[in-house]
Amino acid sequence: MTEPIHVLFISISGNTRAFAHRLAVYAQTQHDQNAANPTIVLKEISDATQSDGETKPFFVMVPTYLDGGNGIDNGVKELMTTAMGDYLAEGENADQCIGIIGSGNRNFNEQYCLTAKRYAKEFDAPFLADYELRGTPSDAEKIYAILKRVAATNAAQ
Repeated sequence: MTEPIHVLFISISGNTRAFAHRLAVYAQTQHDQNAANPTIVLKEISDATQSDGETKPFFVMVPTYLDGGNGIDNGVKELMTTAMGDYLAEGENADQCIGIIGSGNRNFNEQYCLTAKRYAKEFDAPFLADYELRGTPSDAEKIYAILKRVAATNAAQ
């Protein structure tokens, strides 16, 4: 039996949650067609989430919400996704993080997916992929393929 892919996410406006579910449904259809394809197990992180210590490798999906600064040359103030950052920083959780997926709005130019890129740097995990707002079916296919490849590589190490 193939191990499922674990994805932790935080959603403020519902866009990340919608995409996470789209991704999990796509993974299930792939698994139904071929049992060797992994499913996706989702875990939503919020201010109320208590860490019980992550013991399996996981990916993180995080949107971008900034309040002040442009994140490039005049600073940045992270807004609303701090629960995920706190969760990752707790104990040895970050050690199990094997990749970050970011979302945002391309209208914000350099700030697009800035939170995910900052998390990747802070928690020493690769920034793997991005999608805009709620993502598309083709985004789900593309990101599932990336998660599947990275999870398989990680399991082989």
